[in-house]
Amino acid sequence: MNTPLPPRLGNVIPVDPAWVAKVSEEALEPALPIVDPHHHLWQRADNDYMFHDLLADTRTGHNIVATVFVDCHSMYRKEGPPELRCVGETEFANGVAAMSASGIYGNLRACARIVGHVDLRLGAKAGVVFDAQIAAGNGRFIGIRYQTGLDKDPGIRATRTNPTPGLMADATWRDGFRELARRDLTFDAWAYHPQLAEISDLAAAFPNTQIILDHVGGPLGYASYASRHAEVFATWKKSMARLARQPNVSVKVGGLGMAMGWFDFYQRPSPPSSQMLADAFRPWVETCIELFGAERCMFESNFPVDKITSGYGVLWNAFKRLAANASPSERTALFSGTASRVYKIALS
Repeated sequence: MNTPLPPRLGNVIPVDPAWVAKVSEEALEPALPIVDPHHHLWQRADNDYMFHDLLADTRTGHNIVATVFVDCHSMYRKEGPPELRCVGETEFANGVAAMSASGIYGNLRACARIVGHVDLRLGAKAGVVFDAQIAAGNGRFIGIRYQTGLDKDPGIRATRTNPTPGLMADATWRDGFRELARRDLTFDAWAYHPQLAEISDLAAAFPNTQIILDHVGGPLGYASYASRHAEVFATWKKSMARLARQPNVSVKVGGLGMAMGWFDFYQRPSPPSSQMLADAFRPWVETCIELFGAERCMFESNFPVDKITSGYGVLWNAFKRLAANASPSERTALFSGTASRVYKIALS
């Protein structure tokens, strides 16, 4: 469906807790272990999401056993060398992880792995920053996310790193990537669907590095893409099929609740039910699983960004509905196995 652009489309829209609370559901299959491989924590003037907020969401009936914190430019150091200020985010997330590991808050291991940020445009000098991140993570730092989202349509907001065209093929940027590869770290790719071929090329150049594609590959559905939904889906599917040929790439299946021009749930009087979400997300989810296999797919919450569309419990119910026909081994992969393997999380 074509949707009107909200005031901050492409950015993080503040969550309305009262609106989200209008729809809640009892958890389906409450014993199923879940590793949530993608959430953020931040303190912002209009949109806080801190550890107590994550706890409230993960206590909605599902068996969330561990989570992965992902970079969101949170708690960067105010002082010191600019290239090292990103280490503050890892220190922050590691502090939350230590709180969670105390057991005071239950069995959840929040921020069991930390995906931070390093500016790969530093080239070989990025190695020093990687080493600082590893030290700050105290065994939890697993890799970085680099946001390369950029489109020729000026109506599409570029991601916060202010990327240049073809950045993932830039020689200096790849020198920085080599420092990541040498340390056996993971790489989360957040780009838009017209850039999927660039990620395929990167994966082919670094076949021993685990690359995780965020948010089903960032399909664009607003600005000039708003009237071309069928075309975009076909183009996205073709590009995803090519990317799936790279065995070192896995996919985070989620992020579909963001304001990217595909669904207008966040503009309705009440949030959707899990069945409504499952019906809406099905083409994207089933295509990812068909192309990559369950062993390279992992459901993600992308909270609090996706909280503009539904509550945490409702979202995981939607994923469980979407996986209803999967085999037991496939379900394990989708909800915990792929994430724990890729991010090296030891589940008890």
